[in-house]
Amino acid sequence: MSPTDYSKFTSDYYVKSALAGGICCSITHGAVCPVDVVKTRMQLNPAKYNDGMMGGFRKVIAEEGAGALSTGLGATAIGYFIQGWFKFGGVELFKIQAAKAVGEEKAWENRTAIYLGSAAGAEFIADCFLCPLEACRIRGVSDPSYGSSLGAVAGRLMKEEGLVRGFYSGFGPILFKQVPYTMAKFAVQGRTSESMYNSLGKTAAQCGAGLNLGVALSSGVVAGVVAALISHPADTLLSKVNKAGAGGDGSIVSRMMNITTETGVVKLCTQGLGARCVMIGTLTALQFGIFDSVMGALGVSKFHFHKPS
Repeated sequence: MSPTDYSKFTSDYYVKSALAGGICCSITHGAVCPVDVVKTRMQLNPAKYNDGMMGGFRKVIAEEGAGALSTGLGATAIGYFIQGWFKFGGVELFKIQAAKAVGEEKAWENRTAIYLGSAAGAEFIADCFLCPLEACRIRGVSDPSYGSSLGAVAGRLMKEEGLVRGFYSGFGPILFKQVPYTMAKFAVQGRTSESMYNSLGKTAAQCGAGLNLGVALSSGVVAGVVAALISHPADTLLSKVNKAGAGGDGSIVSRMMNITTETGVVKLCTQGLGARCVMIGTLTALQFGIFDSVMGALGVSKFHFHKPS
């Protein structure tokens, strides 16, 4: 196989990668917003929402109407577009620059480490922008009367709780949730898709658009479920720490410890887990499928590690 031509990975490529990432994350997270509303309610009020995902849907619709399932849609769509921009664009930037720096042989031998490091760095940057919007989403879902729009929720949070407590109380949990999730997501998807191409005896460049889409979707499901299992305790903690009054009035760390003690480690790891595996498995598969499709529509191909020999 010929050496990788790194000259094609210009700033234009990274901007297109970031745009494709923003689009795929905004669409997928927006599409599963109803599932996320029910999942968040199950995490925040397990005594009330104790009859499974379908029971949760029925209860929300019966008590608040079908429109309640779209609560937080604006914050979700905007927040995850920004997050997807930095996450997917950042992963492409970091992994390509790492591969270029160490050479193709060492990049191939250490591709899992490069996936993990690139994903961790990109996700940290993305979460700095996502956290305030996620705080608004969770507050709106937990208390639909808190504000009639994203702007109203954000304004009230700033007025009542200030910048740090209002918008960044969940920064620790969101890092604890998103960084391991994203590391697993990209590493597992990368290695799973690699195994699929190996079983086909072809590279991505040798496959048609339909087959590449099938690989992206299939490997995305596997990656999503693994990532959901790894990050679920922090997802539950994030939902609870953004609920008004949760964990007392101390520091963010002390509130997190109080919530963990009150909830219990087992419940922290299992509340809403089935719903999240379904949601994240579907969401991740669609993200990689849409990302690859948008990249193709923009006239670029995603970087793939390959064995020089």
